[in-house]
Amino acid sequence: MRRTTTATLAAAGVCALALSATPAAADTKSAVQVANSRAVAWDVKAADLPGHRQPVAEVPEVAQTAELAAGTESALADAVAEQRTFAAESAKQAECEEREAAAEAERQAEEERLAAEEQQAQEEAEAAAEEPTAQAAQEPEAAPAAPQAPAAEPAQEAEPEAPTYTDDLDGWIREALDIMAANGIPGTYDGLHRNIIRESSGDPNAINLWDINAINGTPSIGLLQVIQPTFDAYHVEGTPYDIYDPVANLVAAANYAWDRYGSIDNVNGPY
Repeated sequence: MRRTTTATLAAAGVCALALSATPAAADTKSAVQVANSRAVAWDVKAADLPGHRQPVAEVPEVAQTAELAAGTESALADAVAEQRTFAAESAKQAECEEREAAAEAERQAEEERLAAEEQQAQEEAEAAAEEPTAQAAQEPEAAPAAPQAPAAEPAQEAEPEAPTYTDDLDGWIREALDIMAANGIPGTYDGLHRNIIRESSGDPNAINLWDINAINGTPSIGLLQVIQPTFDAYHVEGTPYDIYDPVANLVAAANYAWDRYGSIDNVNGPY
C-alpha cells in the first residue's frame, strides 16, 4: 500500500513536470534539471514517510557466503563425528548384549542337562531299589537246602611196589645200580659188568689167595675182589654188612672207585 502510494505520487509529479515543460521547449536542459532535482527531493521525502523502513547497511555477499559455508561445514563435521561415535557405541553395546545372551543360553542349557542327568540317576536308583523287592515277590521261597554229605576222604595213593630183582648177576647189578643212584654214586651197568667179569667171572664167592693182599693176610674177595679193610671203609648203609654179599660187595667197590678214580666206569684193570 505504501509503495503504491509513493509510486502514484511520483507519477503525478512527473506528469506535472511534463505539462509545465511543454511551453518552454527552447530551454529543455533547464527544465530537465529542474525535474530531476525535484524528483530526488521527492524520493528523499518519500523515504521519510511514516511507516517506511530505513535502509540497512548491507554486509558484503561474499563474506556472508564464506561465513555460512564455514559454519555449515563445521556443523556437518560435528554431526558426522557424533553419528560415528554413536554407531560405534551402539555396535559395542549390541556385541556385549549378544555375548551375554549366548552365555545365558549356555548356562541355561548346562543347568537343564545337569537336571536331566540328576533326574535320570534318581530314576535309575529308584528302579534298582524296587527290582529286588519285585523279584522277591515273584520268586517262591526256596526249599531248605538238603544237608550235604560229608566229603569223601581222598584216596590214599598206593605206595609204589618195591622192585624185585633176580638172584643172578643181572639182578645183582641192577639192584646195586639203584642203591648207587640213591646215594649219588656214579656208575653204569657196563662199567660194573666189565670189571666183574675181569675180577671174578661173576662168582660172588671168589677169593684170591696168591696176590700181595693174600700174602699180607687180607685176600681179595667177592665179585669185584674187595679186601676187608676197603669194604669196611666204603660200605654203604642199607646193604648187608657182608663182604661176600654180591650187592654189598658191588656197591662198596663202586663207592671206592668213585673216591679213587671218579667212577667204576674209569677202571679198566686191577685197582
